Amino acid sequence: MRCPFCGNIETQVKDSRISDDGESIKRRRYCAACDSRFTTYERVQLREILVIKKNGEKKIFDPEKLKKSIAMAVRKRPVSELQVEKLVNKIVRQLEMESETEIASSKIGEMVLMALEKLDKVAFVRFASVYKNFEKPDDFQKFIKQIAK
Repeated sequence: MRCPFCGNIETQVKDSRISDDGESIKRRRYCAACDSRFTTYERVQLREILVIKKNGEKKIFDPEKLKKSIAMAVRKRPVSELQVEKLVNKIVRQLEMESETEIASSKIGEMVLMALEKLDKVAFVRFASVYKNFEKPDDFQKFIKQIAK
């Protein structure tokens, strides 16, 4: 594994543990060249997923990008990092089990909305406001009335 600080290819694994969510292996690594330590995660990838954007562009699915967007939605909410990690892993597993390898970004957005609705209502509304591109306060009011039913 290449050192992210100096680029040295020779790094050593100092400690390996199963991550908190049980879905990956967390490895603490050491680089003798620059005396740095860093962490890597190893998890099973069933297959590569391509995301089809609204404009038709295709990109390789990045679970970290998904994690960041969910983390922004749950920011300053009573949701732990472990809960976010589990939610991301659940969505990734669902996507990997799909029969298609190319998945529309809108489908991923709907999966996140459904998961956040169960996890935290405020995070659900926050994510929806970005995903559904709210522009006016009326958009929030309409959405909240709709989900209140």
